Amino acid sequence: MSFVLQLPMGEDEGRGRIKILYMQELFSAGFADTLLRFLLCFLINWIIVKFLYYKKSKRRDFFFTFMIISVAIFFLVYLMMGMDRGKATMGVGLGLFGIFSIMRYRTDTMPVREMTYLFVVVCLSVIHAMANSMGVDENGKMVGTPIIELMAIDTIVIAAIVMFERTLKVSASKLVQYDRIELVKPERRQELIADLEERLGLQIIKVEVGAIDFLRDMAIVRIYYQHEGIVDKDLNEKIKLKNTDYANI
Repeated sequence: MSFVLQLPMGEDEGRGRIKILYMQELFSAGFADTLLRFLLCFLINWIIVKFLYYKKSKRRDFFFTFMIISVAIFFLVYLMMGMDRGKATMGVGLGLFGIFSIMRYRTDTMPVREMTYLFVVVCLSVIHAMANSMGVDENGKMVGTPIIELMAIDTIVIAAIVMFERTLKVSASKLVQYDRIELVKPERRQELIADLEERLGLQIIKVEVGAIDFLRDMAIVRIYYQHEGIVDKDLNEKIKLKNTDYANI
């Protein structure tokens, strides 16, 4: 493939000159293969985020974060691989450590499920970016990472996520300040569950009674209930809500 550019010359010549620039002069070797791997990586990450993560969580902010990070990580690692192999590997490791340190130690902690999907997206981007371009060595043998091999890795990752998303279901729990302390007795547990189900509108599986305050006629109970979607675990563990917590409700 080639490109034709019109380059103006001096006035004495009176006309321009046509210069042919080949793709090898504009891009580095193997860049076409890199774009193919990027498109595959972007498609796989989009499938994982759109149909596996977003289908349950409905969090548009994390959807945007996952996709942009996947693009940035891919080209960052790709350009770093142009360095010496040892330096590039060390740089990629330090870069990933910095990313997860920011996510871990910021003010609002990221939920475990979101952190897991972020790790999957970053890992797939690194795998596709570090894969060697296809080529032929001096002995006439094919070298590099075939696209079909990357597709096999992507299929295994997607299959694992689908399997665990469908089979591992964790019951949600919530802390509740309960005012009818006469029902916290073990022999009246069924009445306690029935009262909580009527007042909360949840299908309760189990109830655990915690601290009891007889002066205020209040008890802290933990309820376990059936829930199909994703719940904010940090929010369910709180007794009193701050103003910033209402944004996640």
